[in-house]
Amino acid sequence: MPKRFLSLSGYGLGWSTRQRITVIATGLGVLVALAGAVTLFTGRTTAGDSQAAAPSVPPSSSTSSSASSAAPDGTGAVAAPPPVADPVAFAKAAAAMLWSYDTRTTSRDQQLAGMKAWLTAETQYADWSSLTAQVPDPVLWSRMADQDQYATATVSEAHYPSAFKQVLADDPSAITEAYIYAVTVTGKQQIAWKEGGAGAEDRSVTLAVQCRPNADCSLVSIAPRLVP
Repeated sequence: MPKRFLSLSGYGLGWSTRQRITVIATGLGVLVALAGAVTLFTGRTTAGDSQAAAPSVPPSSSTSSSASSAAPDGTGAVAAPPPVADPVAFAKAAAAMLWSYDTRTTSRDQQLAGMKAWLTAETQYADWSSLTAQVPDPVLWSRMADQDQYATATVSEAHYPSAFKQVLADDPSAITEAYIYAVTVTGKQQIAWKEGGAGAEDRSVTLAVQCRPNADCSLVSIAPRLVP
């Protein structure tokens, strides 16, 4: 039976001091401080999740989408980032992308290449390691491919965490240095593999999204979970 991957539990423990200071400058670090002890996301599973392999899905706002949909050359089934300037809409699409994969059509290198297309080009803010940490090692990816494993997802809701909204209310200028927003996204991931194997899992993740004025949004990192 294929193993689960793309688990978000435990993310954030390896952030460097420089990265934390940078994010604080944008307001996100302030949120973590306000939240007190950082509570990291651990996925809740359904009753059928004991049979499931690692879940994930293609970008969608509130409807399910197929992980086998076409994507740019070289990225297999990984969807391209949407040209949108709204942080919430972009976060929904990014969460769906992170929860999606299709080992039938996409190699591990293609998965990484597709994910990198979503990352901000501003290297002082980009936390690429938080994204690569979601992808299994080459051996596990190969075993999943042997099982034709793939995942699709439905994004149900996205919002700014209350701590983030409070920081902006207290100091509206806090966002103007890097225009990085915290957005929490929830949804469900469905996984399948050959011979009828299937499972499902509820998902939730807080993303740091950069949306500068008059520019499309991009992904900064998978962030610690903040106050809902």
